[in-house]
Amino acid sequence: MDSEGGSSSGTGPRNLSASHASRRSTAYYKFTQQNLPACKPVLTPGWVVTTFLLIGILFIPVGFVSLRASESVVEIVDRYDTDCIPEIYRSNKISYIKDDSISKNCTRFIKVKKHMKAPIYIYYQLDNFYQNHRRYVKSRNDRQLLYGLQYNDTSSCQPEELNNGLPIVPCGLIAWSLFNDTFTFFCDGMELRVNRKNIAWKSDREHKFGKHVYPFNFQNGSLIGGKMLDPNMPLSEQEDLIVWMRTSALPSFRKLYGRIEEDLQADDYIAVNLANNYNTYSFGGKKKVVLSTSSWLGGKNNFLGVAYIVVGSMCIIVAFVFVLLHMKNPRPYGDTAFLTWNRKSTH
Repeated sequence: MDSEGGSSSGTGPRNLSASHASRRSTAYYKFTQQNLPACKPVLTPGWVVTTFLLIGILFIPVGFVSLRASESVVEIVDRYDTDCIPEIYRSNKISYIKDDSISKNCTRFIKVKKHMKAPIYIYYQLDNFYQNHRRYVKSRNDRQLLYGLQYNDTSSCQPEELNNGLPIVPCGLIAWSLFNDTFTFFCDGMELRVNRKNIAWKSDREHKFGKHVYPFNFQNGSLIGGKMLDPNMPLSEQEDLIVWMRTSALPSFRKLYGRIEEDLQADDYIAVNLANNYNTYSFGGKKKVVLSTSSWLGGKNNFLGVAYIVVGSMCIIVAFVFVLLHMKNPRPYGDTAFLTWNRKSTH
């Protein structure tokens, strides 16, 4: 019995390993020869034409609905960077914007062409401003924004890392260049209340900017970049900064400034008192203030609707082309005469 037990225990593992090896070799062979089980649909002309037609029939109505939603958005765009410079300084805009002794206040009048239902979103738009520049994007420290002076390694913030030997909170070029134009809106002599809360992403406020981190040594150097920050308010509550720190991928971008939470009627005139402080003249940039309503699809953007209509129309055109080709040169299924090697041998 011992000998039989020993014999069975000796051959069992070898047989098991041999069977595993055989399975592995079989699977490898099927993989290399592309014989593994797979879904292999046969793309017959009927299936292809039907698929293109369905895509076109679905996409075109969706495109028109999206386009209609976009067109329902009322949007007012007013460029003010040139008109808000006094006539005598228009030949030298850079000296005007850098001279702190000159008043930068300006008043613009905007006509409301259509009824604007609240909430009305206020944006500032900058053109030719490359927030996606590599050195600019890297000049920040996310851990310092969250932990403040507890995190000392701010080498990534150069050249706005230290000032007078002390760290800067928040450090980096992005925070240093914070947009600092201000807007006040009036209608019929009454100031419109602008809600500036909850303009930043909730995830940014709660998880990226510290609730116990306060600005320190910020904009105290000889070269002032943009807006000052309230040293008595934590970064998580300074939503202008949070909005600005989410950099844009394109050179023309809009950032949310606030919301007007009352309706504006058609033919109303809005007086915008603004402070033209931000220097876009050094790099040929443009500044605009935007008032916009929203729809279920968001703001005004015709691209999505146009894209759906164009793709749907192209699919229907391709379907009809395939139908005509199939009717002109029908091909029986499974006819081996159409194989490439058979055609060569025939010739």
